[in-house]
Amino acid sequence: MSEQNKPFVVTDRRKFTLDGTPRPDADPSPEREPRDIPAAPPVAESSTELNPASAAAAASESASQSASGDSRQPASEELPPPPTAIEMEQANAAYQQTSERLDTAVRAANPGMEHPPTMTFEQIVQSIYMSTIMQLGGATPEGQQPKIDLMGARQSIDMLAILAEKTKGNLTPIETQLMDNALFEVRMGFLEVTQALARSAATRQPPPGSGAPGRPSIVR
Repeated sequence: MSEQNKPFVVTDRRKFTLDGTPRPDADPSPEREPRDIPAAPPVAESSTELNPASAAAAASESASQSASGDSRQPASEELPPPPTAIEMEQANAAYQQTSERLDTAVRAANPGMEHPPTMTFEQIVQSIYMSTIMQLGGATPEGQQPKIDLMGARQSIDMLAILAEKTKGNLTPIETQLMDNALFEVRMGFLEVTQALARSAATRQPPPGSGAPGRPSIVR
């Protein structure tokens, strides 16, 4: 029989049936061992390309870390170690000496000038208070259009509120009263200005008066 007329025979080499039992007519010849597939060359560390498999693995790892609540912060955001007690003492001593030399130079250039007052908690509160009043237009001369910085005033008010919260329980009755009065006045001033600006925007007319809170009352 010629090669072209030979029947086409299909040999079933499966060793098991569909239900998992061995086939009686299975080919007894051993299975061919799989050929060794050469491994892909390693990717250089400096390569900027990432294959899809690596990208998927990296994304999966990142998602797993996020789901597990990994709250580690980058090293650049960590606070530096605190200075030692000796370093703090040396820095304070050098600062005090430099400040004294500066005061001496200023008084020498301005005969009769008094020594600047020592900074106190009351002066800190009044400084933030006055900054807020100025940001709300309280220092605008009469007859001039006030320049209002609402965002700056809001930050100053929040700064004063943080100071009040952090010093709670550590203030004298006078300091507590000063802080409460300052916070109340700047908050009320902020409300007055924002309401005046809202009315002005609604009517498209300039706000009545200067649109600024009254004259500071706690500054001594």
